[in-house]
Amino acid sequence: MEDNGNVVRIEDNGTTSLPPVRLPSAHMALLVLLARRRKLRRLEASRQKRLWIHPVIRMKQEKGHFAMLYADLRRCPEKFQEFIQMSTSAFDGLLDLLRPQLTMQQTLLRRCISPEQRLLITLRFLSTGETYSSLHQLFHVGKSTISGIVRTTCELIFQNLRPSVMPTLTPELWLQVAEGFESKASFPNCIGAVDGKHLRVHQPPHSGSKSFNNKKYFSVVLMAVADTKYKFLAIDVGAYDSTGEARVMEASQIKQKMLHDESLPASKTLPGTTQQVPFVMVSDEAYSVTLCQLRPFPRKGLDTRRRVFNYRLSRARRYIECTFGILIKKWKICGSSIQLDVATVDAVVKACCILHNYVLDHDGPDADAEASTASLGTAINWQAAQPDDSGLDVRDIFADYFMTPEGSVPWQTACVSGTA
Repeated sequence: MEDNGNVVRIEDNGTTSLPPVRLPSAHMALLVLLARRRKLRRLEASRQKRLWIHPVIRMKQEKGHFAMLYADLRRCPEKFQEFIQMSTSAFDGLLDLLRPQLTMQQTLLRRCISPEQRLLITLRFLSTGETYSSLHQLFHVGKSTISGIVRTTCELIFQNLRPSVMPTLTPELWLQVAEGFESKASFPNCIGAVDGKHLRVHQPPHSGSKSFNNKKYFSVVLMAVADTKYKFLAIDVGAYDSTGEARVMEASQIKQKMLHDESLPASKTLPGTTQQVPFVMVSDEAYSVTLCQLRPFPRKGLDTRRRVFNYRLSRARRYIECTFGILIKKWKICGSSIQLDVATVDAVVKACCILHNYVLDHDGPDADAEASTASLGTAINWQAAQPDDSGLDVRDIFADYFMTPEGSVPWQTACVSGTA
């Protein structure tokens, strides 16, 4: 059937259909040409954005910090230590330990980054807290490459150095720690000072307000035990909790070790007495009193006996505060806002604690270690937990002992009264 010159097809069911529209060949050729031109433009744009090696990165062998300053810094030990907070001998010892795992395979396409540069980038990041963008401009290494270098090197530092600088504590090592607290802090039967710090971090994804603390920022909790040499005996990183901070210590590995560790030494008599007293750790008022952990008496209604005990306990507890202060002063990434994912934050903080012990062993403490209290960190403001009756009895025993001639120390009364 025809309708005004157009052929109309009538189907068997009574419906009609028109034939497909056929464009002239000139129009078809134009559409093909436009499609091809758009495809060529996309290819050119992708070629301009994607480079095999960026010109800035290609210059790392000639103009990067490692190529231009590394040899000069090694000739100036003081400047080298200022650059990465570590002496050349300590750096060389750490490099020799990590070199097999930091050495990558060379290829015909590009040269790999040397172990020296990988370790230098990581230590510079930990000691200054600089961003990946800043390190990219300094070392002429890609930001994604720096991210992988930092995380991998921090994990290797923790795995390789922990057995030597933070070993598993034995009864002999516990007794050595107790001797240090008795001689330097005049607190017998003390095997460590325990405390925690909030380290500012970027909000973890899908965390809501879980890691939002009462200081109005997101943080990760670092729990630690320190000795009188300002070294970490044990650490626990990665506890995110803001609704009940007291539960962080209760659920930490440090608390479980204190309760169930069979390596803790047995009870020992206090000097000048015949009374058996268990070994304890000292903490602030945020923690609960248990058989192996002591905290100060409440601040209200203190008599002379309780003031003396709080003064003596603070003499022993200041070592963990100084340890945190030295850590944050030397490894400034812990004192800044860490803009990394959760897994990398844990690796970075653990590596800083291990490097803290490593540097103390090789380079010794700083001259101002005593003055480096934890003013750069943020103490955990916890609610007081319920005490244990057995812990209260142990605290009373220490409080009575400090009032005896055998347990008192010079200037004790003057320091408590505030006249010293």
